[in-house]
Order: sequence, then C-alpha cells, then structure tokens
Amino acid sequence: MTFDIVPPDAIEEGRATDAYFDRTETTLEHAGKNPHVVAEVTADQFPTGEFELLAGVKDAAHLLAGLPVDVDAIPEGTLFDGGPVLRIEGNYRDFARYETSLLGFLSHASGVATAALEVRRAAPDSQVLSFGARHVHPSLAAMVERSALVGGLDGFSHVAAGDVIGREAGGTMPHALLICFGRGNQEAGWRAFDDAVAEDVPRVALCDTYSDEKDEVIRAVEALGDDLDSVRLDTTGSRRGDFRHIVREVRWELDARDRGDVDIFLSGGLGPTDLRELRDVADGFGVGGHVSNADPVDFALDIVAVEGEPAAKRGKLSGKKDVYRTRDGGHHVALSSRPGPTGGTSLFDPLLRDGELVQSFRIEDAADRALDDADRVGFRTDDA
Repeated sequence: MTFDIVPPDAIEEGRATDAYFDRTETTLEHAGKNPHVVAEVTADQFPTGEFELLAGVKDAAHLLAGLPVDVDAIPEGTLFDGGPVLRIEGNYRDFARYETSLLGFLSHASGVATAALEVRRAAPDSQVLSFGARHVHPSLAAMVERSALVGGLDGFSHVAAGDVIGREAGGTMPHALLICFGRGNQEAGWRAFDDAVAEDVPRVALCDTYSDEKDEVIRAVEALGDDLDSVRLDTTGSRRGDFRHIVREVRWELDARDRGDVDIFLSGGLGPTDLRELRDVADGFGVGGHVSNADPVDFALDIVAVEGEPAAKRGKLSGKKDVYRTRDGGHHVALSSRPGPTGGTSLFDPLLRDGELVQSFRIEDAADRALDDADRVGFRTDDA
C-alpha cells in the first residue's frame, strides 16, 4: 500500500477496530452469549458547564447502517454538556467491533466543529474560512472541512475535500506564487493571476511577501485598479508586531485612495482572541491550526443496560438515559424511564431503526442549528 491510510472497506467491514474487540467477539461466541444491550456514547456523565458541538453523526450513521440495531442521537450541530450523545440498542456482538471507528468519527469531528464554532462566535459578522487542512493527514481533510462548515465557517480551501462533501473550495494565491516572479516583481505576479484565473475567482492580492504591508497594498491597488477585490495579509506572528495597527494603517491608505471597496482579509496563526481583537478593522479571516488541530472530544462507548436491567462499570451511570434542553438553555440528563425536567425538550432523534437510516444530513441544517443553539446556551461569549 502506497500511503499509510486505512481504506474505507476496512472501516465498513469492522477491521478498523481494537484487537480486543475481535477477542471479545470470539469469547462471547464461544460462551454462547450475545446479550441485548443499551450502549451510550458519552463524554461527561454529568453537565460540566463546558459545551461542545456534536459532529460526525453522518459518518457514524453510515458506519452502523445495515446492522440489526436501533440508534438514536442528538442532531448534528447540537451543543452538549454531559450525558449521552448517541445510543445503540441491539445484541452486543452485532455492533461490538465498530466501537473504535464510531468513537473516532464522533470524537475528532466534534473537536474540530467545536473549535470552528469558537472562531465563528469570535467574529460573527465577518467572513471566516477554514485554512487548516495542511496541518492534518490528507485522508482527514474532508472531515476537517465538513466539520468546519458545521461549526459555522463560511468556506474552506481543500479541493479534494470539496469533491467529497459536494462544496467548492476557495482560495487565491500563496507566497510561493509571488516568489516565483522574484523580489520586486510582485506586480507581475498579481497581474498574471488576474489574467490567468477564471473571472468568478475573487481578485485577492497577497500583500506581505517582501516589503511593508502598506507598501504592497498600495502597489496592488495601482497594479490591478478596479479589478482588485481584496488584499490579504498573512504576516507571520514573529514579524507582524502590532497587527491591529498595521491593519488600521492599510485601511487608512485604501480609504485615502477612495478604495474603501477593497476588503482586508487576514490569516496566519489566528485564533478566537485574535478575531475578537481584529474583527472591527478587518473584513474576513482565514483560520488554520486552531480549527484543524483541535483536540478530539474524549468520547467513550459504555454498556448501560443488559437485557433490560441497568448495568454499567464503576464510574459510569447505569440505565438507559435521555438528554433535554430547557428554555433557559440548560442541558439535563435523566433516565429515559423517568419524566424529564419541567419544560424540557428531548434532544434525541431516531437515527437508525433495525439498521435502516431514518434521518438525512444537510450541512446547512447542522450549521444553522449550531448557531441557534450557541445563542441559546451562551456558548463562548466575548467574556468567555
């Protein structure tokens, strides 16, 4: 095999698993045991006050589709704070080997989506794009970009990821393009780009390759004239000094030349704090590592009932559970056999019934849900 990538058919067949699940199946089969169980995917047993955003449900659903199990889950794009996010009911041997991949699908995507929502909330009125696919294994790019969209970002840069998720990637020029034209020849690079790319591609000039940002912005305005849509400043943190002052200076020079129509787009190691600091002086941002390098959510899958009786290991809450959202944005966990909180609405929806998928997945729906739910629960406000 050329690349160190586990192929999709290995995931579908249950080979993408931990070895002890193979041995568990062998042991249970030898003992003639295949109990009917309820198993729940949970990060925290009780609410902690720290909300995270659920993503990866589409892949999880397709992983389990076709198995003789019923699955319920909170909808993708819902914020959760303790308690289960997905529940499986069926005979244990029918799904045991899929636990490793199931948790991987949910854990990594949810971490990325949560980080994306953090930067979205930091600059709610700005264009924010995902630029971080270069920081992860290429086989993960589609997961990263889809999860970034679920978290509310406006677009992404990875071409093959766009092919997978049915969205078009965006992007303009790297420093490498301008370096290929040589020092002092930035105008030639900008003009060549303008002449070469399709008309529907925004003319965004990268303006910090060799000289002062203000100098290159003025030169780009003079070189491209009315064709110039935006300028991008990608100055590294070690060189940028007071970035806010630089951006304000660039805006001043654009306004002085009656080019207030030219947007300023920023990138280069930015996170939520940077976006809060710069959102009033910039029009858009490209965020990389903060989103793509997000820590996965620490989900676990635990059996909580066997043959209808509560059962769980030490440190876990036994019994089939439900989770609720109350009008004040509260997140509550309760046994499904008991009444939920007053005024609470169950967050669980059917996902699979006897292995048949009963839910559809649209990125736009998940993103809208995430933004609405973030307001409801007060996720990562400016004071956070």
